[in-house]
Amino acid sequence: MLHQDYSQRVVIHTADLPWETSPAQGVTRKKLEREEAERGRATSIVSYAPDSAFPTHHHPFGEEIFVLEGVFSDENGVYPAGTYLRNPPGSSHAPFSKQGYQLFVKLCYFDALDQQQLCIDTTEQDWLPGLVEGLSVMPLHSFAGSHTALVRWAANTKFNAHQHFGGEEILVLQGEFCDEHGQYPLLSWIRSPHRSQHQPFVKAQETIILVKTGHLPV
Repeated sequence: MLHQDYSQRVVIHTADLPWETSPAQGVTRKKLEREEAERGRATSIVSYAPDSAFPTHHHPFGEEIFVLEGVFSDENGVYPAGTYLRNPPGSSHAPFSKQGYQLFVKLCYFDALDQQQLCIDTTEQDWLPGLVEGLSVMPLHSFAGSHTALVRWAANTKFNAHQHFGGEEILVLQGEFCDEHGQYPLLSWIRSPHRSQHQPFVKAQETIILVKTGHLPV
C-alpha cells in the first residue's frame, strides 16, 4: 500500500521520483498512490517508450487519463497531449505507442453508477470565467459531488480561502502553483483530505492545474 491514509495531506514532486518497471516492456511508472500491486485504487504517471504496448486489460472500476506528452493510442483511437479520457467500469483496451507518450492515470475512483465515457481534447475547448479576476476554468466531468476541471491562473492571481468537502487533488501542468503551505513546480501532485482548507495563488507566471474534488473518503 502506498499513500492510502486519506486523512493525510500528500505532496509529491514527481520530477524527483524514479521510473519503475511495469509488467510490459517499455512501459514505466511513477507511483503516487496504490492500494495493492496491480489492483485497487491507484494514481500514477505512466510513460510508454516508442513502439511499446500493453496487453488488453480490463478496468472493472474505471480508468481516468490525462495525456501529458506525445500521442496516446489504443484500438479505439488516437489521443494527443491535452486529451482527457474516462473509460467507465467494465471497459477494456490495449494501449500502445508509436512515438512515445506520458499519461496521468487514476484507477478505481469511479462511482459504480457513473457509466459515462468521455474523450475531450482540451486544446479545442473554451475557457470559462472563474470566480476571481485572472482565473479561468474548463469543466471536464462531474458526477455525484465529484468534479474534475482544468484551472488556468494568470500571473499574480490569488484565490479566496476555501474548504474542500471530499478532498482535493491537484496536478500542476504548467507554471508553479502556490498556497500558504508551499510552492509546487511543474508536475507536482498534491492530495488534500476531506475538509482541508487553503488559500491558493500564483506568482509571476501563468499556471495551469488539473483539479479533482469531492472524490476522497469523508
